[in-house]
Amino acid sequence: MSKRDFYEVLGLGKDASTEDIKKAYRKMARQYHPDVNKAADAEAKFKEVKEAYDVLSDDQKRAVYDQYGHVDPNQGGFGGGGFEGADFGGFGDIFDMFFGGGGRRSNPNAPKRGADLQYTMTIEFKEAVFGKEMDIQIPRTETCDDCSGSGAKRGTKPETCSVCKGTGQQEVVQNTAFGRIVNRRVCSTCNGQGKIVKEKCATCHGSGKLKKQRNIHLKIPAGVDDGAQLRVSGEGEAGTRGGPPGDLYVVIRVKSHEFFEREGDDIYCEVPLTFAQVALGDEIEVPTLTGKVKLKIPAGTQTGTYFRLKGKGVPRLRGYGQGDQHVKAVVVTPSNLSEEQKELLKEFAQQSGEHTHEKNQSFFDRMKKAFLGE
Repeated sequence: MSKRDFYEVLGLGKDASTEDIKKAYRKMARQYHPDVNKAADAEAKFKEVKEAYDVLSDDQKRAVYDQYGHVDPNQGGFGGGGFEGADFGGFGDIFDMFFGGGGRRSNPNAPKRGADLQYTMTIEFKEAVFGKEMDIQIPRTETCDDCSGSGAKRGTKPETCSVCKGTGQQEVVQNTAFGRIVNRRVCSTCNGQGKIVKEKCATCHGSGKLKKQRNIHLKIPAGVDDGAQLRVSGEGEAGTRGGPPGDLYVVIRVKSHEFFEREGDDIYCEVPLTFAQVALGDEIEVPTLTGKVKLKIPAGTQTGTYFRLKGKGVPRLRGYGQGDQHVKAVVVTPSNLSEEQKELLKEFAQQSGEHTHEKNQSFFDRMKKAFLGE
């Protein structure tokens, strides 16, 4: 049976680049590898794919193949010998290449950065506006002082694992009809650490770490808002094998205020005013974040009118200056009027041409007729 064209086997054209050939081989070898694919023809297809790759990935062999095809005039052809004695490498060798590992493995004894921590705290409205310095208690894992994180009893050291020789991995080699298969797995003797602690530290019991309450001085900047997150570098969990600690992230929750509301860097509030104040005008005192200020209410002010107090808002967290305070005028309708007050209001309404209760009644009668046809 004649052999298929090597380019056809890999699904490529003759102008394929070296990288194209490598990518195609990775994809198809992973698909037909005997360790993965249990189909009856998987072995034959894997053999065909590997033979095509062996030739096309070598510039000299490829050049000869492009000129003469499957018949190599110097070596008697490209057939047959590409598979025998091949080392499939199990999941530890060839699959490393599939997933970009290139056969390289991480050092189990390399320093490892500690985990980050998150802490949520609640502060008062004005503390968020003006900032605050305070101490907080954070439970976290720290390096054991007695063994300096090694986990070994004071005066001793961890020993290199005799099984994996410090690599943290074991190799199991199997000779099969398809070639030599090498599987790598985590060393069961040292659990992938590469070292064994024979005499454990009495303080941390061999873990190299301890749970402690850490006192941290925190500076809350002026202008911080609800939901803000502050990063405190190096105050997270301790690293492993001399690695740096993680970071601490403090999430800020701000309590609401009984009088003020905040939108960004601006403050909003409402002030109650009487009918006389808005009709005649007045000068009132308005609370701000820094104390009371005087505000002029012009005659004829309508309820819902906003007045702006420039620079009386929240300090800008990322910039200069402050926001503003917006004061909303709310006219309060008097209740429990005396008879004298009622008469005065009626007289005022008549003189100003406003509808009295009787006139309003006729207006509602007209509305009722319009909508109900009465």
